[in-house]
Amino acid sequence: MSGTVNVREIILGVLMEITEEEAYSHIALRQVLEKYQYLDKRDRAFISRTTEGTLEYMLQLDYIIECFTKVPVYNMKPLIRNLLRMSVYQLKYMDSVPDSAVVNEAVKLAQRRGFYNLKGFVNGVLRAVARGLDQVEWPDPQKDPLYYLSVVYSMPVWILEKWLDQFGAETVEKICRSFHETKDTTVRCNLSKASKEEIVASLEAQGVVVKQHPYLDYALELSGYNYLQAIEAFKKDWIRVQDVSSMLVAEIAAPNWGSICLDVCAAPGGKSLHLAEKLRSSGLVEARDISEGKVRMMTESFEKYGDANVRAVVMDATVKDPDSVGKADIVLADVPCSGLGVIGRKQDIKYKMTQARQDEIVRLQRKILHVVQEYVKPGGVLIYSTCTIGADENQKNLQWFLEYFPFKLESIDSYIPEQLRSKTTRGGYIQLLPGVHQTDGFFIARLRRLK
Repeated sequence: MSGTVNVREIILGVLMEITEEEAYSHIALRQVLEKYQYLDKRDRAFISRTTEGTLEYMLQLDYIIECFTKVPVYNMKPLIRNLLRMSVYQLKYMDSVPDSAVVNEAVKLAQRRGFYNLKGFVNGVLRAVARGLDQVEWPDPQKDPLYYLSVVYSMPVWILEKWLDQFGAETVEKICRSFHETKDTTVRCNLSKASKEEIVASLEAQGVVVKQHPYLDYALELSGYNYLQAIEAFKKDWIRVQDVSSMLVAEIAAPNWGSICLDVCAAPGGKSLHLAEKLRSSGLVEARDISEGKVRMMTESFEKYGDANVRAVVMDATVKDPDSVGKADIVLADVPCSGLGVIGRKQDIKYKMTQARQDEIVRLQRKILHVVQEYVKPGGVLIYSTCTIGADENQKNLQWFLEYFPFKLESIDSYIPEQLRSKTTRGGYIQLLPGVHQTDGFFIARLRRLK
């Protein structure tokens, strides 16, 4: 570790920001890594892994801690709580760090941060964990599957209860397991700039390991590289990072030559660009977002990539735009959601989301749909999508929408790979599940306006 900077204190600070001040993990960690970019690669990797791992397994770590102390984790001082979590993570998951070093550094850090009177507590708990970690008794998956899944996969109980009712224990365990698996980077080939053969050749020439994704021919899985921005294909805009679930949105939208498309909650703009590419310089994609900052970023992105038929506009999707009524061939409503389908990429989502927040999100989704459905011309298409799992934000929203507005679901089978087709896709929607499908968790429905 660095002699001038205490990297464990940096990690503790990031965890405090995320857990106590509700900072977003990817933003907080990125800011810290930028601030300490002068640290060597080993220290930066230690900061990233320990921070991300502690968040990933936080509920499991709390369970372990409580096996060795009578003090409930949430009765502890926040700093001590996070110090124990990050230390137990190192003891359990980082064999390269000696147990004695983990314990000693934690005790020093407690004292350094003003908790001299608790350094004995920290020392005692961590030494007990180090000695007894292999003897921890986990919940019985047969007797209490809910508690077992919550502890072993560090998932909040309220989320699991909903998923178990909808999908069953076996599928839910597949989903939870998938969130902890390391995955390759999925990219979409920009075939308007280069052929797939050129792209693959360029990647492999730089030592990147390339695999074909099984669902879409233009989707590749990359591994074996150090820095994505240094890859020539990325710098030339031949590839764009995007999960296949997100790519399927444009496939299911299936714009025709000259289509007018409104992407009403567009940031960061990947789906808008994909639609624009499918239009092959015809028609128009208007990418809207309420945030001026995000629209500015999308504008810069669109100008950089040179897609003349796509533009970014500041607009609130919950406020009716009279000029848009009845004008769009396709409206893409990729609405704000709980994000529970991408927990594997943003582990803190599962802790920040609550039932009350999800209820608020559902109300927002319905408010947006109520407004933007008017923009679809008769015979036009509305695509409803979310990056989440569960009926509240997906199937139940569809049911509500169809009761109040003149739309019908139509089969998406002709737009998706054969291996994804099912009874629900014939009926007009797909729920993609991590661990079941080779994608993030995602929901997509295709609705046709009747009048």
